[in-house]
Amino acid sequence: MTGAKPKPVVAGVFRCSAGQAGVLLRQAEAQRYLTASIDLPPQVTPATLFEGFASALRFPEWFGANWDALSDCLTDLSWLDESGYLITLHGYRDAFSGGNDDSETLQSVLEDVCAYWQDEGVPFGVLVEDGPAAIPELPTK
Repeated sequence: MTGAKPKPVVAGVFRCSAGQAGVLLRQAEAQRYLTASIDLPPQVTPATLFEGFASALRFPEWFGANWDALSDCLTDLSWLDESGYLITLHGYRDAFSGGNDDSETLQSVLEDVCAYWQDEGVPFGVLVEDGPAAIPELPTK
């Protein structure tokens, strides 16, 4: 069937192993998705988190480096204009250890962004390597 859209590699926010992330990244690259890996530092701050996303996804200069601006940029991405997106977050457990409340905020923003792109018909997924149980596990096919 010509012109049929390929099935999304992954759509949503899921925790997974590094091995699973590697397999999905290769599949995403084969489908010409934009893939981005973000290494989160231990005890991440909002500023370093925003910087990681901005750098990995080449955010425009107008990015305001706050939660609303992160959501705005992730639901725009007009400067990239790709057929799909797959982001991998590395070091999540160490980044948000010690009761860092920003984990819940980040998860909420990412879930909303994934839902937005799903409504737009654009595959958008976030893989959280070895993330917490609060993030759903990657479904097996």
